[in-house]
Amino acid sequence: MWVDTHCHLDAGEFGARSPAVADEAAQAGVRAIVIPAIARVNFDTVGRLARQVGNAVYALGIHPLYVPTAQEADLQVLREAIAGALEDPLFVGIGEIGLDFFVPALKEAPLREKQEFFFAEQLKLARDFQLPVLLHVRRSQDIILKHLRRIRVPGGIAHAFNGSDQQARTFVELGLHLGFGGAMTFPRSLQIRRLAAELPLSSIVLETDAPDISPAWRHPDINTPDQIPRIGEVLAELRQMPLHEIAAATTANAQAALPRLAHAGLGL
Repeated sequence: MWVDTHCHLDAGEFGARSPAVADEAAQAGVRAIVIPAIARVNFDTVGRLARQVGNAVYALGIHPLYVPTAQEADLQVLREAIAGALEDPLFVGIGEIGLDFFVPALKEAPLREKQEFFFAEQLKLARDFQLPVLLHVRRSQDIILKHLRRIRVPGGIAHAFNGSDQQARTFVELGLHLGFGGAMTFPRSLQIRRLAAELPLSSIVLETDAPDISPAWRHPDINTPDQIPRIGEVLAELRQMPLHEIAAATTANAQAALPRLAHAGLGL
């Protein structure tokens, strides 16, 4: 069995096919799909979709790319949404949250300061509710780590990891797992592939980030969560391990990163 630890199943690219996309993933052996929220506007959507399909869970948070249009009042709405979701077995954490310094406007003041404020406040929510985080870390690993050292959270996942070996090991030391997906499947992604091959297997989880970051065989078409087993094959090749061991290990790692998965009733 497999877990897709990061998939925007509610994205517009899927339209009305989201349940069918989830079913196709289930038929491929993907027992759980984690759907992160991106903004106040889809807090209800991700939970409703997770309940609609038979193999999904969800997280709640405000994505850094949506921080520019977010209001500070949205953080209180998020706090209330988290509190209301605690009894829902399909709710697994806080996300997608983080920082993005790839987009030029977002790495300059005042949006950089606003990003960091929203990120820190959401880390505090994760700390207060003792929930893991799903982190967006694009071109921002060192600043993310600075905040994680200051505001300690109970684990989670650095999604779409693309940092250095030292940064990777620091995330792991702070209790985070690292998400690898479509980028790992490109032969020219030398750094990502080296990390996937050499980091402790216990630190690695698999993801698609669907509909984005399509694997090499799908690029430039949209990504879907049923690609997780084939992405797992790439990881097995890189580590020279049997595929069934990769499936078992990455599924166990997903449960370690997101402990509420064990209570979601998905048969993991």
